[in-house]
Amino acid sequence: MTTIGIIGAGNIGSNVAKAAIANGYEVVISNSRGPETLGDLIDELGSKATAATAEDAAEAGDFVVVAVPLKNYREVPVGPLAGKLVIDANNYYFERDGRIEALDNNETTTSQMLQEHLPESQVVKAFNNIPAKDIPTDGAPAGSDNRRALPIAGDIAEAKARVAALLDEFGFDAVDVGPLEDSWRVERDRPAYVVRSNADELRDRIAEAVR
Repeated sequence: MTTIGIIGAGNIGSNVAKAAIANGYEVVISNSRGPETLGDLIDELGSKATAATAEDAAEAGDFVVVAVPLKNYREVPVGPLAGKLVIDANNYYFERDGRIEALDNNETTTSQMLQEHLPESQVVKAFNNIPAKDIPTDGAPAGSDNRRALPIAGDIAEAKARVAALLDEFGFDAVDVGPLEDSWRVERDRPAYVVRSNADELRDRIAEAVR
């Protein structure tokens, strides 16, 4: 059975865990305060969920979701993620993360920063532009009318295909934004951010984005 490692047990991480378990995955989830603080969440998630350290979640996952405050991205363990698909759900909130000059100057993206931190991993942007509570609740079968679409971005076609397949399992169409350098198009304050869209609407909103 495929195991999803989740680094970050906040709103996004915990709701990805719910969707994953509902679709038959095992989940190993971590936070910055230690697995002993995740008892209530594990009780809610059930027997397919295990609390762990970030290193153990990274090691256990066949692929791994990173959903931590951006200011903490350098704490994501590098070694255990070498060679693995890493789904980046991070967003830049300067009120929380402090000012990051390279982002403010449009010199990079949050996903490029994570990819630089994880040079041997395959980073794909996903789950960053949907309200967390909608991840386990707003999916629909493939072909459904007005099915919600979520964007993905990445530099490796095979990795993006795997994430698109995961989104389909969760009940969402995937719309490819392009490489990581274009992932800014679906970040905070852009037309596609936290706006429910089907695939055609999402493509239009991505195209409307101005940096």
